[in-house]
Amino acid sequence: MVKAKNLSYEIKNKIAYVGFGYGDEKSMTTLSKDSLMELKDIVEEIHKKSTKEVAALIFFTHKENCFLAGADIKMIDGIKTEQDGVKGAESGQKIYNLIEDLKIPTVACVHGVCLGGGTELALSCRHIIVSDSPKTILGLPEVKLGILPGFGGTYRMPQRVPLHVALDLILAGKHVNGKKAVKLGLADEMYPKEKLLEMAETLFSKPKQFKQKSGLKASLEHMAKDNFITRKIIFQKARESVLKLTKGHYQAPLKILDVMEEGSGRGRESYLSMEAQAFGELCASEQSRNLRHVFFMMEGAKRYTGPAADAAKTPKLKRGAVLGAGIMGGGIAWLMAENKMMPMMKDLNLKAIELGLKQSGDNFFKSHIKKKLTRDEMERRQRSIYPQMDFKGFKSADLIIEAIVENIDIKKKVFSEAENYVRDDAILASNTSSLSVSQMSTALKRPERFAGLHFFNPVNKMPLVEIITHDKVAPEVVKALYDWVVSTKKTPVIVKNGPGFLVNRMLCPYMNEAAYLLAEGVPLKQIEDASLNFGMPMGPFRLMDEVGLDTLVKVGKILEEGLGDRTRACNLSEKVVELNYLGKKNNRGFYRYTEKGKEDGFNEELLAALKLPRIDLTEQKIQQRLFMPMINEASYILEEKIVENPIDVDLGMIFGTGFPPFRGGPLKYADSKGIDFILKVLQELQNEVSQARYAPSNFLLKMQKEKKKFYEYA
Repeated sequence: MVKAKNLSYEIKNKIAYVGFGYGDEKSMTTLSKDSLMELKDIVEEIHKKSTKEVAALIFFTHKENCFLAGADIKMIDGIKTEQDGVKGAESGQKIYNLIEDLKIPTVACVHGVCLGGGTELALSCRHIIVSDSPKTILGLPEVKLGILPGFGGTYRMPQRVPLHVALDLILAGKHVNGKKAVKLGLADEMYPKEKLLEMAETLFSKPKQFKQKSGLKASLEHMAKDNFITRKIIFQKARESVLKLTKGHYQAPLKILDVMEEGSGRGRESYLSMEAQAFGELCASEQSRNLRHVFFMMEGAKRYTGPAADAAKTPKLKRGAVLGAGIMGGGIAWLMAENKMMPMMKDLNLKAIELGLKQSGDNFFKSHIKKKLTRDEMERRQRSIYPQMDFKGFKSADLIIEAIVENIDIKKKVFSEAENYVRDDAILASNTSSLSVSQMSTALKRPERFAGLHFFNPVNKMPLVEIITHDKVAPEVVKALYDWVVSTKKTPVIVKNGPGFLVNRMLCPYMNEAAYLLAEGVPLKQIEDASLNFGMPMGPFRLMDEVGLDTLVKVGKILEEGLGDRTRACNLSEKVVELNYLGKKNNRGFYRYTEKGKEDGFNEELLAALKLPRIDLTEQKIQQRLFMPMINEASYILEEKIVENPIDVDLGMIFGTGFPPFRGGPLKYADSKGIDFILKVLQELQNEVSQARYAPSNFLLKMQKEKKKFYEYA
């Protein structure tokens, strides 16, 4: 066996075996410049020995759960110019072309993660077989980084599967498991991991046992693909779908469609030249840089960077409990049950318990209909939630999360009582969205075992969790919570105690400014459209309805009390609540809703009742008023060290509010505009509208003086 730095290579019984991940200590094998060159040298040697010395080629992995996770993102991030991107894609294409052009059978034995360049390599082989492990996944996720598959993926995927399936996989960056890969025709057969190599070898001795995609079904699919009219309709529908989903904000899916449609019918060389050119253009774009920035933030969030903790004293959180049912309590109980914590869910109100169970049940059912859970698994996990009206069994809980009404006196009373029924080493946490965890901790005998753990609604969809610390919390408790949040596949951000913490504090000026704009006479539709056109997933008034207008009034008062005049709430919100328009919770808000809670247009009745004036502002001015105060508030947050760095701010806002990822987060966006521009706009708004709301922080003024960007403080 020839053992290179990243790959192994040997010839046995005229079969060449090339193994990925050899000598690599990382759990995930990626393609680096070195490994690509090693692969190139090996394949060129096989070309020379084919077919007398080498009759077949098998690719496999040395790793436990990874075939090939794609190109190293750091390598892609190192590409600074369009020309360098084109050259990088072309070099990878040439290597994969060498594999495709071999005159001997080639097989990719895929076990574990096979994404991006890994799937492209598999596509360049004549046969793909997969293991039945749940860890085995294939896909081309490059679009999520603002690029396209640049090693021939857009060319070869439609040759392997029907065009509409290829578009669905590439445009959404979807991955599929082994079973689905076989069903789609992406893979030929599925076997137990232990038999993959054996079955690959069988292919050469008994080829008829191997069901390579062929026959009438495949012929009909390719006929449909090659039919001009059918192809035109498929691309048209795909483009409409992309524009509806992305509102045209994302470049990569549209570029992918351009390449795949224009390249239809072209030869390999001509097509791949187009693909490489498109890869270079996208890779060098600001949008792709921002999306790669988001990727690195997500990866960084998996590593604990909080206060130094003793690993030996950091508890493992295996059993859970929830205090308070309802929608949030049910959502948290669902998360615990999803992660095999067999949670107890306590409430004094039977209706609240029923609502909590309905919430968890609905979440599990959604996973079932998406075929992520079998019916048995769905029912088993739902049954693992123990509804109760007392503290029976709470001594077995390692983590107890409170999710009751947002009233600090009631919360303190509940924690004081609960502490008598839990172990001394158990961790208590509050799901508060705005109340002081420092004040709550005063009700506890063991404040060091207490912290805030703020989930966002709905729990099953929102990926962010704020871990709120206070002066007395033990570092081991913070680390235990951090590790647990990561284990549930959510994204944690450590936040110090303060009004609104991070996300709600930054949302406050955004929604408050929207209310001021409406009160001044800017049409609601113009405000919503300006926000959506900036890239937000929903407008501020739709968001207000989702949160609940009465809740916003309460939170607004807490923030104003803690932060002063610049957060003074617009009185329009109170007027709306007085008129009993609470948002989605009573199907009456800035939008109308059907009985089933589906949005049904603007609520003209409410707008008429408010008797608003009418003025027009440019979309740019509306966007400045919505987002510049948000950036200013972020600078106050950094100045007060509520979070440690700009990454925490951007991570929190992207995953907590849906701030457009293609902008990289509010502070990455601010850095792209420049500090002089930010201060200039704030000064103009101070002069035009209000002094207090737009007063720049000392942090911003310091940045201008030092000629620095936010990320230069990271």
